[in-house]
Amino acid sequence: MDTPLITPILFLLPAMVASLVLMRVNQHFASPTLAIVNRWLRWIVLAGGSAEAMLYFGWSERPFGVLFVASLIGWFLLESIYHWAAIHAMSVSPLPLFPRFTLNRGGDEWPVQSRFMRLRDQIRAAGFKHVQALRAEIASGLHVRSSYYHDAEGTTRLQVTFLPQPMGNVTVCLHLVTQTVDGRRIVTDNHHLPFAGFYPENWLVERRPWCRSFPRLLAEHRERLARSGATLVPWTSEPLEDVNAQQAELERLNTQLGFLLPSPEHEERGRISSEGRYRVWKEMLSLNYLGRPARYE
Repeated sequence: MDTPLITPILFLLPAMVASLVLMRVNQHFASPTLAIVNRWLRWIVLAGGSAEAMLYFGWSERPFGVLFVASLIGWFLLESIYHWAAIHAMSVSPLPLFPRFTLNRGGDEWPVQSRFMRLRDQIRAAGFKHVQALRAEIASGLHVRSSYYHDAEGTTRLQVTFLPQPMGNVTVCLHLVTQTVDGRRIVTDNHHLPFAGFYPENWLVERRPWCRSFPRLLAEHRERLARSGATLVPWTSEPLEDVNAQQAELERLNTQLGFLLPSPEHEERGRISSEGRYRVWKEMLSLNYLGRPARYE
């Protein structure tokens, strides 16, 4: 009678150990890719464990496969409720959705870790020169730090952003942007946090959260530039001036298009509209489990 339970248990135990090891390893690396793999493992382990428990304690006489699928759906619903609560909390909190940056004169924009030092060496080897260091306060004493670089021609700007994570970890995101003579911005980045809002029409944005390699992301960006056939123009504005103008434009545009609510409604309803919250929820799940931004009609 116990025979049908052996195979699931033998599969779930290694999966549980692998999930714990990945969680431990990622406390150091803060890798979005490892986090995605671990979420799938955790989902499978919890669903399988729930199905096993229901059979073991006699709570159900249905087959393991049926209980496993039901548990998968149940976990999805619980996680969705959690994300909705987190999005609501963000909407009503004082945390800035489009923070303003200031010059970072402390010289602390690059965390002293070997993986970040290797990234900086790759950036220098590709011919990029440091332009400016900025930071934005997102909570009391908690800052997002960014370093900006230009390529040898001065036409491609690289933004290296260090994002604080739980338990003191730091993860890095890369953002490459090139301007064309006809006013377009060609953007390639590997941001793994949900945006879900609207970009200006002249921004051609491709997000590649799975691509954690700077040389590969740079190659993909340059391939997009070559395919566009556009005439590129060098950067003349300072990063500080440009990024704050971008933040103000994104906030204005997303309020106009209904992602954000008008200021008079913030106190009563929060800052993000119901449609905006749905878009954030959809993108959050897509990034967490598929590693790609959600698609919108």
